[in-house]
Amino acid sequence: MSRSASRAIVLVSLVAVVVCSAAAGAGAWRYFHKDPNNPVVRLDEYVTMGWVAWDSSWYMRIAQEGYQFTPGQQSSVAFFPLYPLLIRAVQTLGPNVYQAGVLITFLCGPLALLLFTRWARLLADEPTALQGGLSMALYPFTFYFYGAMYSDALFVLLVIAAFLLLEKGHLGPAVLVAAVATAARPVAPAVVLGLLVRRLEWKHARGQKWGVVDFLPVLSGLGFGCYMLYLWHQFGDPFAFVKVQGAAGWDQQPGWHTWLKVSWFERVILSPGDKREAFRLAAHAFFTFLALALVWPTRKLLGWGYAVYVLAIVGLPAWSTKDFMGMGRYLLSAFPVFLTGAMLLRERPVLRRSAMAVGAVSVVVLSWAFGADYYIS
Repeated sequence: MSRSASRAIVLVSLVAVVVCSAAAGAGAWRYFHKDPNNPVVRLDEYVTMGWVAWDSSWYMRIAQEGYQFTPGQQSSVAFFPLYPLLIRAVQTLGPNVYQAGVLITFLCGPLALLLFTRWARLLADEPTALQGGLSMALYPFTFYFYGAMYSDALFVLLVIAAFLLLEKGHLGPAVLVAAVATAARPVAPAVVLGLLVRRLEWKHARGQKWGVVDFLPVLSGLGFGCYMLYLWHQFGDPFAFVKVQGAAGWDQQPGWHTWLKVSWFERVILSPGDKREAFRLAAHAFFTFLALALVWPTRKLLGWGYAVYVLAIVGLPAWSTKDFMGMGRYLLSAFPVFLTGAMLLRERPVLRRSAMAVGAVSVVVLSWAFGADYYIS
């Protein structure tokens, strides 16, 4: 890949880190000084506070205290272990738990965007790969790559790295990296299926016969499996991470009420009591169906492996959520759709530039809102 494309993505991502961190810090300053009795703190502390909100406290608790599980109550077992383990490791170098979490995202987010562009270059021409990278960098919810103390940047980095290795023919390393990735998020079936189908497709395209070794991607779920074994040993329930989703406050218990999105229809269409909440839920639903609509074009442009991966990585959380909340962030894992979108918009430069402009503004605004403690995703 040419150095100019790599430099462009690196430059955009680093600028985004600086701008979005400043926005998040400004949001934290506003939230912090709602109480005039709060003391003045250093600028860097505002940035850290700006990127630490909502689920960040769960990762902090796991990193410092380990896991806990109380049936019927919100419990930390809902969050997979790779990210908090890495936070704990970084803490040994000196940063506190929050600084460690933010630092990991600072590093993983831009690197994920760079690897995405290099992966895309293997499947499309260089200008399209670059446009795909820019589309991903300016997607509204990509602010989770620029500092937020969440596991998304780490997970996406590892998954893209796995597919990049697979495309270059390095099956063993790809499976190893993917196995590590499945210890970060509860979507192992999507990773396993995507890698397996893509490997078989890759071999077929080269006129090579399938062998036993080509089914190695089934081992990509080992990280997921190890966490289930830990839960079984520690709490006697390998599915504890699923069961706590139905706890009061999360209310994501499996069943027809969740699967048919009854809560979403009530709060968005039938009796919306809060217009901002209705807009937020509608936006998450919009991005979900947009990603699902790109599954078939992904199949035609990138192949069955990536289509299966996108369908599973989007479909699993979409099926299990009661109101699509959080889907905007989860769609970062469906990275092939950004290349698909760039390929579809090659002949529509005005629409592509308009989407990127809206995305660039949105990612900064959402960074500010996240820092100001608004519930975004």
